[in-house]
Amino acid sequence: MYRLISATPSPYARKVRIQLAEKNIPFELITEVPWNDDTRTPEFNPLEKLPVLICDNGETVYESRYVNEWVEMQHPAPPLMPAAKDDVLLAKRFEILADGVCDACLLVFWERARDEDKRSQEWMDRQLRKRAGGLREIARLLGDKTYCVGDALTLADIAVGSMLGWLRVRMPECDWRAQYPNLAGLQDRLEARPSFRDTVPYAQVISDKVV
Repeated sequence: MYRLISATPSPYARKVRIQLAEKNIPFELITEVPWNDDTRTPEFNPLEKLPVLICDNGETVYESRYVNEWVEMQHPAPPLMPAAKDDVLLAKRFEILADGVCDACLLVFWERARDEDKRSQEWMDRQLRKRAGGLREIARLLGDKTYCVGDALTLADIAVGSMLGWLRVRMPECDWRAQYPNLAGLQDRLEARPSFRDTVPYAQVISDKVV
């Protein structure tokens, strides 16, 4: 059985959890806080980032988008990537945009955690522009479609849905649902799936930090 090391409420790990659930692949979920002094993350990923998928033979797979690709190749049924080349490229575009929004928002999250006199508003504004640009482009690419690519769930939907769910927890002031009704509709459809319902993110309090 696979083991998945995750940080709560990581949107990156949620992508892998949803993918494994959609493929009915059993796994053990292990929660870690990679910035704590007692973290074991470096034992499994030299980049010290989560999520990490640990195989039965001890091999580790890391970086969420690579984990998704690895799982897809190792367990191709049911497929969560389209077959046509252009559709694959479009799905990857959605993944890059969704991850990019998360990356930018994480930088804002950590900047806000600094003492007020040490924060850079210019830095945060730049990241928030990335958030706005990413959401705008995802909404444009989605249009009035039911799914991001084709007529079935793909890793593109999983990436976008995980990002939107994380924004709801981490940045509730970002009213993307009102601004982009098509994204709200997509999120509502995705959150009705068991794989999404069972992985709803929440803020976890550890000591005096909310993570």
